[in-house]
Amino acid sequence: MTPEQIHEARTRRYNATIVYLKKIHSDLMILRVRPDFPRPAYQPGQYCTLGLGYWEPRLEGCQEEHLTPEDQMRIVRRSYSISCPILEDDRPDQLYDPSRTDWLEFYIVLVRHNPDGRVPALTPRLFTRQVGDRIQMGEKITGHYTLEPVRPGDTVVFLATGTGEAPHNAMIWELLRRGHTGRIVSVCCVRYKQDLGYWNTHQKLMELYPHYLYLPLTTREPGQTRKVYIQDLISSGELEERMGQALDPARTHVYLCGNPKMIGVPQRDKNTGAVTYPQPPGVIEILEKRGFRADIPSLKQKGNIHFEEYW
Repeated sequence: MTPEQIHEARTRRYNATIVYLKKIHSDLMILRVRPDFPRPAYQPGQYCTLGLGYWEPRLEGCQEEHLTPEDQMRIVRRSYSISCPILEDDRPDQLYDPSRTDWLEFYIVLVRHNPDGRVPALTPRLFTRQVGDRIQMGEKITGHYTLEPVRPGDTVVFLATGTGEAPHNAMIWELLRRGHTGRIVSVCCVRYKQDLGYWNTHQKLMELYPHYLYLPLTTREPGQTRKVYIQDLISSGELEERMGQALDPARTHVYLCGNPKMIGVPQRDKNTGAVTYPQPPGVIEILEKRGFRADIPSLKQKGNIHFEEYW
């Protein structure tokens, strides 16, 4: 495409502007995007799409991509859960006030290579963007991964891997905003401590809210965080010990977001209803053996384990 064609395509197909970009490190960032249209109302935990044209440059060091001339005219889109700063940037002892802003926040990891051979198209382009650059944002915000089933006083446990904590940040903010009195626990498992993009925010939240607990985990680095997987944290009893209370299915909701292996969504036989769990065990199997019940989206059945797979 010629520079003129690219300019015309950007003008015609982009409808939002990047207004803030913070690189946690080379492969992880927090992005704020202001749409040209009024920011839609949404429930914390929901998602929308971001997109860029295939004509945009890609970051070096990523899986090689081969495009046809027709491909270059297309937009690549991906759904991203909406994150939240939780606290005000300029007043870190106060909860974020969305009435003072006109943007949405996203927490994005760079995918350089896909082991299954699929060439990552969007993030190698997103990571070349700068503040002021234009982008496409979907006008529809949707999703069933919300706080709708949570009652006042319930214990709410958020378990995430990597950027799967994005929707949890939004839901934590909502619970604190509404004055939720039950215990709120957020666990995030990453490879290294540097992958905890909201570390400082969660440390501050624990200072401000005695009923809030943040447990960061690393799988490849000991130190200030615990070198352990989420499944082991539950099975060993350490999670309940750190919470100071039992995981009671009668008054606890568990939210799972991230790696499907951590979540472990079971397969159900359409004829017999028999359940088969993936192995090694994920969190769903571990908790269902203790009386919890996961949502069954195909049957529109709500339990007390709610999940959103990121991969």
